[in-house]
This record gives sequence, C-alpha cells and structure tokens, in this order.
Amino acid sequence: MPDKNLVTWACMISGYTQNEMPGDACLIFREMVSEGFIPNHYAIGSVLRACQVIGSCGSRLGLQIHGFISKTRYAFDVVVCNVLISMYGSCLNSAACAWRVFDGIQIKNSISWNSIISIYAQRGDAISSFELFSSMQQEGLASSFKPSEYTFGSLITAAAASVDCGLFLLEQLLAKIQKSGFLQDLYVASAFVSGFARFGLLDTAKMIFGHMGVRNVVSMNGLMAGLVKQKWGEEATKVFMEMKDLVSINSDSYVVLLSAFAEFSCLEEGRRKGKEVHACVIRTGSSESKIAVGNGLINMYAKCGKINDACSVFRLMVNKDLVSWNSIISGLDHNECFGDALMSFCTMRSTGLMPSNFTLISALSSCGSLGWMRMGGQLHCEALKVGLDMDVSVSNALLAQYAETGCITESKKVFSLMPEYDQVSWNSIIGAFSNSETSISEAVGHFIEMMRSGWSLNKVTFINILAAVSSLSRLELVHQIHALVLKYSVMEDCAIENALLCCYGKCGEMNNCGTIFSRMSDRRDDVSWNSMISGYIHNELLPKAMDLVWLMLQNGQRLDCFTFATVLSACASVATLERGMEVHASGIRACLQSDVVVGSALVDMYSKCGRIDYALRFFGLMPVRNVYSWNSMISGYARHGHGDKALELFSKMKLEGQPPDHVTFVGILSACSHVGLVDQGFDHFESMSKVYGLNPRMEHFSCMVDLFGRAGELDKIEDFINRMPMRPNGFIWRTVLGACSRANGRKTNLGRRAAEMLLELEPQNATNYVLMANMYASGGMWEDVAKSRAAMREAAVKKEAGCSWVTMKDSVHVFVAGDKSHPDNDAIYEKLGELHKKMRDAGYIPQVKFALYDLELENKEELLSYHSEKLAIAFVLTRKSELPIRIMKNLRVCGDCHSAFKYISQIVGRQILLRDSNRFHHFRDGMCSCKDYW
Repeated sequence: MPDKNLVTWACMISGYTQNEMPGDACLIFREMVSEGFIPNHYAIGSVLRACQVIGSCGSRLGLQIHGFISKTRYAFDVVVCNVLISMYGSCLNSAACAWRVFDGIQIKNSISWNSIISIYAQRGDAISSFELFSSMQQEGLASSFKPSEYTFGSLITAAAASVDCGLFLLEQLLAKIQKSGFLQDLYVASAFVSGFARFGLLDTAKMIFGHMGVRNVVSMNGLMAGLVKQKWGEEATKVFMEMKDLVSINSDSYVVLLSAFAEFSCLEEGRRKGKEVHACVIRTGSSESKIAVGNGLINMYAKCGKINDACSVFRLMVNKDLVSWNSIISGLDHNECFGDALMSFCTMRSTGLMPSNFTLISALSSCGSLGWMRMGGQLHCEALKVGLDMDVSVSNALLAQYAETGCITESKKVFSLMPEYDQVSWNSIIGAFSNSETSISEAVGHFIEMMRSGWSLNKVTFINILAAVSSLSRLELVHQIHALVLKYSVMEDCAIENALLCCYGKCGEMNNCGTIFSRMSDRRDDVSWNSMISGYIHNELLPKAMDLVWLMLQNGQRLDCFTFATVLSACASVATLERGMEVHASGIRACLQSDVVVGSALVDMYSKCGRIDYALRFFGLMPVRNVYSWNSMISGYARHGHGDKALELFSKMKLEGQPPDHVTFVGILSACSHVGLVDQGFDHFESMSKVYGLNPRMEHFSCMVDLFGRAGELDKIEDFINRMPMRPNGFIWRTVLGACSRANGRKTNLGRRAAEMLLELEPQNATNYVLMANMYASGGMWEDVAKSRAAMREAAVKKEAGCSWVTMKDSVHVFVAGDKSHPDNDAIYEKLGELHKKMRDAGYIPQVKFALYDLELENKEELLSYHSEKLAIAFVLTRKSELPIRIMKNLRVCGDCHSAFKYISQIVGRQILLRDSNRFHHFRDGMCSCKDYW
C-alpha cells in the first residue's frame, strides 16, 4: 500500500492478535510508532492484548506502551484502560497496578468492572471481589448497566476459592442468579457445578448439571474436578463415560480423568483404567501433542504406585515443561525413590529450567527423608537465588527438612526469618521441637504463641504438641490439651485419640487410657491397640498387656509386627519365658515369624529369658537379618557369659557385610568385660573410631571402666577416666565405686573420689550410698559405714529392696530377704533348713564377708541364710518337678548366694538359671557358667 493510515495499522495489529500471532502484532506496532503515527485506542488495545497473550515476557513491552500512552489522550480511555487492567492481572499478577488503572477511569463500563472483579477473583480474594461487586451494583443504578454472565462467573470462582465463607457466598449467589435468569447460561452454570463440587455438595452440583439446557466440556470437567477433590474417583469416571459422546472432549478432560484414577478405592482398578486411557490418548495422538496429558499420565502412574511407568512416560515425552519435571520429581518423592528425585532435580537444573516452589518442596522432602543435611543446605541456597525463600510453602518445607535431619537450630532460624506464617508453619515448628529431646519445652512455648496469635488449631497441631507433652510426661499439660481437643471438636479423630492414649500411658494414667480406648469402639486401629499395650508395659502391668493381646486375638484383630515386638520386649524385661513363648506361638499363627522386627525381638526375648539356645536357633533360621538382629544375638551371648562366641559372631557379622553400630560395640565390650578379655576389649574400643568412624559414647566408656574394674585393674580405671574427652557421668562413677567395693579395701581413695562425685551429681540416688557403705564394709571400716548410712538417712532416700521372683504356672512369686509373708512360709523355711544341712555336709562354708554389717559371726551367717534368692529356690524345691529352676533377681547376686547355688545344683541334681541385674548364671553339677568371674 503506497499510503497507510491509522486504520490500516490498527487492522493489521488487530488481525495478528486475533490470529494468535502476538509477536508479529508487537512488531507491527513498533513499526507504526517508528514511522511517526500516533496509535489510536484500537491499535493500543490490540497490542496490549498481544502482550497479554505472550505472558510474562510481554509485560516489559506492555509497561512501555502504558508509559507511552500516559502522555496521550488515551491515558484514561475506557477501552485502553480495560485492556491494561487485564494485562496487569495476567502478566504481572499485580492487583495493585490493575486497581490504579481502574481507579483512574472517569467513566467506567461493565467491562471495566468485570475485568477488575476477575483479577481479584483469580487471586482467590473473595472479600475484595464481592466488595467491588457491591460498588458496581450501586454505580449501576445510575449508569444503567447490570452484572453479566462474566461478572457472576468471576464471583463464583472467588467464592469457590474461599475456605471460610465460600459455601455461604455460593448459596447466596445461586439464589440471586436464579432470580436473574443467568442459571441457564453455560458459563455460569459450569462455574456453579465446579464450585459446589469443590465444597463436596455433589447433589447440588449434579442438580445444576442435570438442569443445564446445554452442557459443554467445561461443565463436565468442572463436575469431574469436584468429584476428584472429594476423592470420588469412580463417580468422576462415571460422569466422563456418560458425557464423552455428548461433548467435545479436550485435553483438560483427559487430565482430570487421569487424576480420578488415583482416587479409586481399589488402586489396582485405577491403574487398569489409567492404562486404558493411556492407550486411548496414544491412538489419538494427544499424549504427543499435549504436554498437559503427558503430565497427567505421570501423575496418575506415580500416585497409583507405578513409578517405573511414570518414568517411562516422562522419558518418551518430546516436549517437557516445568510441570513435567515437577510431576516426576514429586512422583519419585511420593514413591520413596528419594535419590532419584534429587538426581532428577539436578538434571532439570542442568537444562536451564528454574525451579518453582513445587519443585523445591518435593526436593526438600526427599532430602529430609534421606537425612542429607549438605544437600538440604544447597537446596536452601537454590531457593535464595531464585527468590523463593520467602514463599511460605518453601519455608515450611525447609523447616521440615532441617527438622528431619536433626538441624533444629537451622529450623529455628528459618522460622524466625519468615515474613509470614500459615497454619502449616506453626505445625512444622512445633513438630520440629517435639522431635528434639533438647527443645521439647520450646514446642509448648510455640504452641501457646500460636494460640495467642489467633491461629486455629487442627489435627496436626494436636498430634505434634501431644508428642512433645508425652516426652515431658507432664500430666497437667496433658489435661489442658485434652480440654482443647474437646473444645475444637476433634476428639472423634482416631489419630488424636491414639496420641492421647500414648500421653496418658507415659504419665501413668492408665485409667484415662482405658476410658478413651473404650469409647473409641469401631475407630480403633493397630496404633490404638499398640498404644494401650505399650502403656501397660511402660507402667509395669504386664498381665494386663497380655490380657489385651489375647482380647485382640479373640476379636479377630490382626496383630502386626510392632505389637509382637512390643510385647516380646516386655516379656524380656521381666524374663517371663512362658508368656514369651505364647506370644511367639501367636506370631507363628499370624505368619509374622519371618519379619525381621519380630525376629530380632524373639532373639532378644529368648536370650533375656535364659534360653540362649532358642535365641541362637531362631537367629539361624531368620531369612533376613539387620543390625538389630546381630546386636540382639551378640548382647545375648555377652549376657550369658559367652564372650568368645560373641566375638566370633561379631567377626561373622562383618564378613556378611553388616556394618556395626554403637549398640554393637556395647555388646562386644560387655562380652569382653564378663569374661575378662581386657586387651581384646581395649582393641575393640580403639577400633570404633579408627576403623569404623564411630565416636565412643558415654556407654562405651562405662563398659571400659567396668571391664577394668572386673579385672581388678583399678590403676587403669583412674588413668582411663582422666583421659576421657567428656566429663564422666553418674553411671561411670557408680561403676568405679562398685569396682572399689569389690576390691576388699584396695584403692579406697579412688572410691572416695567416686563417692564424692556421685553425691554431687545424684544426691538423691540411694544406690550411691549403698555402694559407698559396701566399699567401706568390704575393708572393715565400720565407722565409715555408719557415716554413709547416716548420710543416706539425712538425704531422706530409700534403697531399692532386693527381691527375687520365680514364675510358676499359677502366678509369679516374689520374695525379699527374710520374707515370711508367703502362704507356703513353713514349707519354704523347712526346705531351706534341709538344704543348709546338706550344703554344710558337702563342704559349704558361709562367706560372712558378704554380710556387710558389723555383727557377730552367728548373726552374719543367719542374715546370709535368708537372702531372697535362697528363699525363692527353697520355694521351687517344695514343688515336684524335674525342669530347670529359673530365678530372677533385681540386684547383683552376692558371693555367698553364688557359692550356695553351686552346692544346691549338685545336691538336687537340677540346672539352676539365675538372672541378676548384670548377667545370667547357669549352675549345673556344682559349677557356674561364669567360672566365678562376674
């Protein structure tokens, strides 16, 4: 054209924009301005729409055009301003800029109002949207324009996004729109279907959907999306099957349909349907041409547990966008492929794509699950570089990641730097503190601060704070939180009830546990039963725990591996072999004997109940062993005095590729201690740091002190303690004092030093006073013994009474020294007198040095005669049986009783198994398995 005018240029720009060629429209506009033409409002409006289509990349030109027209008469033109409002809302996501343009329009029309309402509706700001609608109605009275279907569509979108008052607003809108006649409009009705479906009012959504004169794919997709959100995947699929031949299916339909399969009640059925749809989109070519469908397939396979299929879809996608990467990274994290998720994140970054908040959240979740602190720090730096560290969701993920990797200080720092918090932020920081032993009280502080800040408490909040209070064992706090649970009406939630069961159990309030448990009725799950059983065990009510196990079996409740492991652990703690074997039988019936957790607990139970042969047999039959299995067997050998076998098993453990941990070395050092392998024990202690990279802990130093003490090498103890990298705790000084009390008056100075440290560290521990008195008594220093007992009386502490018990078929029988309360008292003492006579005839001489009192010889002998373990064995011998005798004692057996048991085993011709606080003694034919070294 030789001559072009404003209309020519405007038509070309508009043509390019309408034909989805926004880049060309912008180029023509630049040419027009460079040739000296002042564009009219049609040209400006068209080029601004082109900038809007381009998106964030077109925002720069859009800002330049706004600056250009601000100097012209079109600055306040209603047509131009309407497009500017839309551009600012979509390109820059800036409601503030859009509002300034809107506010500058002198005479607004319905498009102006619809545009600004749409901006706030898309942001989910229902309050601002409806305030603008109210102003629009007031102004419309004078201007004669009324709300259109676009107005109502935006308002419905805003209401659907509001959690607090959305449903109320939707119902109000429905009443108004029914009067105005817009409910028959396809756009408005589709928005209502989607909105009501989102809130779970599916009957209302279906009613509106059923009354629609014309339905399109948008209304169908909206109904399906609402059904999926309510986890009604089968219903959403049914809607698709009914409508697929009545509307034109688009890529969004397939995306929503694929998301429905992950919500099927039977995931296997969902996977099968998903594969059918996958085959369909391959035939139609949708999976290749539409990235959204490929992304939907990745999500579907990942959520249905087929992560390999999800990876295959991802690899075959020709074009990938950020959503594709987010989907595969999230899917890998969801399916516990944490390493692959982080590798995918690194690959995505190498392609030049910038991570979004969703990418970082999934990557941080994988990092926390793996415990990779260094990688977590790098991801934090990544968030800082792309400016996402201030995003509340990313900050929440950082909080969780640092908490999972034990970096509680970093969690505090992230929380303190967050510009704003949401409910998840408060729950995350409370959860982080509740999992840290040193910061549990801070969890309570943040919980109080959360309430003071006006935040509503939810299920997660209560579970986290109850976990913290449970560790504190503060009954008053538990009562207060229980009251809040009732106030917020979440008591009917099973997870909350389970958390309360755990709390009350640890606080010793089993009556409250029973009340909550009885009210749970059909809501009880495995955790509920396990919490009750654990509570009984924690409060030393083993019979009630066992009764509950039998009740579970009678009710047809399947016992899981954790239930078995908990009960077996309790049986081991009090050495009730018969009950332990009953639980083992139940485990076999439940087909759980091959589970590695149950297997390890069985090995531990049998070894602690004196059947090291059963423990070894079961250990050999285990199909899979972990470090706990090996540790249980090694510790079992150590406890029974089989040091050589423990060391042999340790060598086998290393040959089979199982690396030892700190617990392994506690067992190894204990094994060396019980058989006097001083040099080997020291070599193993040294190898912890030099060979295995394990820094010795306080318990390992304590084992070494015990090793030297049992061997009588008290000089080495003093030197070893002086070279310790940490300050010895009460347990180590108690071990030293115990070694000195067995040294017959040697190294009294070291013993005095240990006693002084113990009285400083633990003045209320009665054991310390007893050991101190024993040390002085063993050296015949009776004045010092009297002083020790006087100090004990002054401190108002009571020593633990020595007791022994035996388990018979009728019940458990407990005895204390000089006990005369047993119903069979006469028979017991008669049998004890008979045993004493036979023992003396066999050569037994009472070892009066173990009667640590300044008494006459005859009185000392009498005192020794009635120790609790002697009463226990006399009681067992009043019953007719040929089975091995099993006796448990809560304290270390004294030397005289040890000597007596060797004689008794020979006299009665039966094996005697004595478990004291330190180890097992197997007496047979006048000999003990410890070879008098214990």
